[in-house]
Amino acid sequence: MINFQLNDDQLAVKETALKFAINEMRPAAAHHDQTAEFPKNIIHKAWELGLINTCIPAEYGGVGFGHVDGTVITECLAYGCLGMNTSIMSNDLALLPIVIAGNHEQKEKFLRPFTEKFQIASFCLTEPANGSDAAGIKTSIKDMGDHFLLNGNKMWITNAGFAEIFVVYCTFDSKQKHKGLCAVIVEHDRDGIEIGKPEKKMGHRCSDTRAMTFKNVKVPKENLLGKLGDGWKIAMKTLDHSRPLIGSSAVGGAQAALDHSLRYAKERIQFDVPIANHQAIQMIIADMTMKVEASRLLVQKAAWLLDNGQKNTQYASMAKAMASDTCMEVATNAVQIFGGYGYSVEYPVEKIMRDAKLIQIYEGTSQIQRIVIAREGLS
Repeated sequence: MINFQLNDDQLAVKETALKFAINEMRPAAAHHDQTAEFPKNIIHKAWELGLINTCIPAEYGGVGFGHVDGTVITECLAYGCLGMNTSIMSNDLALLPIVIAGNHEQKEKFLRPFTEKFQIASFCLTEPANGSDAAGIKTSIKDMGDHFLLNGNKMWITNAGFAEIFVVYCTFDSKQKHKGLCAVIVEHDRDGIEIGKPEKKMGHRCSDTRAMTFKNVKVPKENLLGKLGDGWKIAMKTLDHSRPLIGSSAVGGAQAALDHSLRYAKERIQFDVPIANHQAIQMIIADMTMKVEASRLLVQKAAWLLDNGQKNTQYASMAKAMASDTCMEVATNAVQIFGGYGYSVEYPVEKIMRDAKLIQIYEGTSQIQRIVIAREGLS
């Protein structure tokens, strides 16, 4: 029988995450957005509460959250601030390849320390000339006998300026496209790593985003995840796991925009009554409400499939595409409901609108998700 109710443990962690979002993240969101200051102290507090690194299994020191649990937490944190949540969520994105493809020694070495001490990690896939076309990666890995040599450039790397480790996707033969891809773990203090300055962005301003260069970086052979050529498979499995999290982040942002709109519509007086009394506003709010709830259910199904050992590729892309498009639409409608005030930085919905746009782009654009959805349906 279908049950849409969260269990007691999930309700408890939801309450903790939501309190943290409202009391710690939201009051600081405007400051960090305006200054682009990385919210390291706030993320550290999230780690102390167990709200970060949710993908780490219990046998390696993690809390043992399931995938649905992760979406519940992520939605709550995004409700507080989408930008801060991107940096929090990116730790899971970076560690997921190790969870998925790492051997026991790699998991002990690279996952357990994240449960014992606050640390940050980065996922390095995108390059200056290769975003959606991940199979076209040019960053190279060369077998030097007792180690690998890594060379290349990465772009739009979240948390790069603060990361302890990087999971880097590279190729041993670019002519082989996806068949030549590899994934390696690279410690931040290895010689030859150059990290660029923080990017200036429309939204998610407090989330650290930079370009990276690897120049003859020596990588121990034991840092290779799987074997040579496994990189594509690892990346695709990682995205199946992470896209529901991205979708839940979009739901959290959309829910925040909706809640701001509901409050404002009851307070704003026009033509002698609250604008909530006007049918034109009610129609907008009804559409916002339906799409937020539908997105949430799709996200949770994509996560539920993973928790039950089932393939979720199509649902992960559906969840990510629908939720991110919904977040953009709902945020835009929130600005419309606020009118001129919605366009002002003094009110929160303009930030949500700027933040929402990125969710339609990163981790696979909305168009790439539709390609995946159609391909899965036609296969």
